[in-house]
Amino acid sequence: MNCNSIARWYRWIEYVAFGDSLQQRRTAFLAQVADAQRVLVLGDGDGRFLEKLVEQDPLARIDYVDVCGPMLELARTRAGTGRVIYHQADALEIPLPERGYDLIVTHFFLDCFDEAGAARLVERAALAACPNARWLISEFRRTWWSPPLLAGLYLFFRITTGLKTRRLIDHHPLIARYGFRVVRSESAWFGLLTSELWARELM
Repeated sequence: MNCNSIARWYRWIEYVAFGDSLQQRRTAFLAQVADAQRVLVLGDGDGRFLEKLVEQDPLARIDYVDVCGPMLELARTRAGTGRVIYHQADALEIPLPERGYDLIVTHFFLDCFDEAGAARLVERAALAACPNARWLISEFRRTWWSPPLLAGLYLFFRITTGLKTRRLIDHHPLIARYGFRVVRSESAWFGLLTSELWARELM
C-alpha cells in the first residue's frame, strides 16, 4: 500500500467521509496510556495521533514507522523530532527490539492486511512488546449493514494506493494469542468504528 499520491489530501478525504470520527477513535484511550515510556507506532500516517501523544506524554520515546515518505514528512511537521524517531520502512520488515516497547499503537492499520499479513504483523509487534505492554487499536468492524461501505473503501484504496487486501479480518484472535486482552473498548458509527485498549498480563 503506497499512500504517496493521497498523503497531502488524506486528512480531508477522511474528514469528508467520516468527519472527526476516526480521529476520535484514535485518541479515545490516549489518557489511559499517559505513562508510556517506549512506544512503537505502526502505520499511523500523517501524525495527527502522534502530535497528541507527544503533547500528552513528555517522557515517551517513540519509534514511528510508515512506508510512505510524504506521510512521514507530515507527521514530522506536526510532532517534531525531539523524542520521535521516524522510520520509512515496511512494518513487516523493519527490525524491532525484542521486548522493547511498553506501548504498541496500530490505528486503522490492521485492516490493510490479509489474514497471513496481519498474523505476521501482530507476531512481530507482540515479540517487540514488554511483558506488561499495552496495545492501542482503532479499526473498522463488520456490521450487518457495513459490507457495501467497506467494499467501497477497499475499492477506493485499491485504486489510489494499490492496496491488495479486499476484506476486513478479525484481529482479536491474533492479538489474544500473545497474552493480550481487551480492557476497554468503545464503538461509534453504529458499531462500524471501534477503539480498543489491550493489556498484556506479566508473562
